[in-house]
Amino acid sequence: MNSANGLTDEKAEKTTISFSLGLADFLAANDISIGFTSYQTGRLYLVGCGTDKKLAVHEAIYPQAMGVTASTDRICLGSLTQIVRMENVLAPGQLVNDLHDKIYVPRNFQTTGNVDIHELGIRKDGQIVFVNTLHNCLSVPSITHSFKPIWKPDFISGLASEDRCHLNGLAMVDGQPKYVSAVSDSDTKDGWREGRRDGGVIIDVETNAILADGLSMPHSPRFHVGRVWLLNSGTGELGWLHPTDNAFTPVAFCPGFLRGLEFHNDHAFVTLSKPRNGHFDGLALDQKLKEKNTDAWCGIQILSLSTGEVAQWLRFDGPITELFDICILPGVKNPITLGPESPEIRDFITIEQPDW
Repeated sequence: MNSANGLTDEKAEKTTISFSLGLADFLAANDISIGFTSYQTGRLYLVGCGTDKKLAVHEAIYPQAMGVTASTDRICLGSLTQIVRMENVLAPGQLVNDLHDKIYVPRNFQTTGNVDIHELGIRKDGQIVFVNTLHNCLSVPSITHSFKPIWKPDFISGLASEDRCHLNGLAMVDGQPKYVSAVSDSDTKDGWREGRRDGGVIIDVETNAILADGLSMPHSPRFHVGRVWLLNSGTGELGWLHPTDNAFTPVAFCPGFLRGLEFHNDHAFVTLSKPRNGHFDGLALDQKLKEKNTDAWCGIQILSLSTGEVAQWLRFDGPITELFDICILPGVKNPITLGPESPEIRDFITIEQPDW
């Protein structure tokens, strides 16, 4: 396992990463790498398979790294005060240090201020859409201002710097925002906290209709193979909305608080987090963990959609206890990224081919 970007702080040194024996082979067989974020410690992680056929893990520091979305040659990341666009600078077949087939370099920082950016999406025209949780709306970056609102739920009476419903997740369909998740339909500051157990909703952005309610802290709605999927985080379940009545249909239980969901073929990739205060106050997840006689853990689980069973996994033990979002890097074997404060980025200079 490899590490990058010269992380030397004491907490990083004490972190232990364990993983299933078949994870590297799984990534190689599917011709993918994965990226995920830890907002708690401000890290973007990239995980692939090295030329030695072993798992390769790389990390870069981004304050409060949250929503992440990616394609083969681009990664977009929401952080504490900025949206970061990273570009791969390697040509096909080119390697860095005979190891890395992609190197993602931050090329644009769009400053939003601390609006509590959660998940991101990319429109057909390439414009970034982000969940502006502090202001209970979907937004796009602005040339002159912190952001431009483009949509809010009907139950939110007006734009205010108050996290009222804890809007958190975004599903893109055909290059447009389609579904969002919120912990409640509250219109008062921090009112969502009273609805954590069963006040969660999934909203259709196009119609403004509440598609599903009665959920427990839902996160990460996604549209995959004709179904609306989501994480019912308060119960620790991955599932989908039944097409007849939009009832939540669980597929798998995961031992942790779920945020971040992505799909590749017939597998779901989910991030898990431990509780902040030792237990999940007021949530069914606490009781489910007791019933299964297991502790919550922090990491990634790759689940079979046909059986709900864990196919592969990666786990953190130590000071890193919370993860947020996850993305798939298709056609990527062993990626690396240069953090904006890394010592390497100062002298890593590339030149675009001139017209002449």
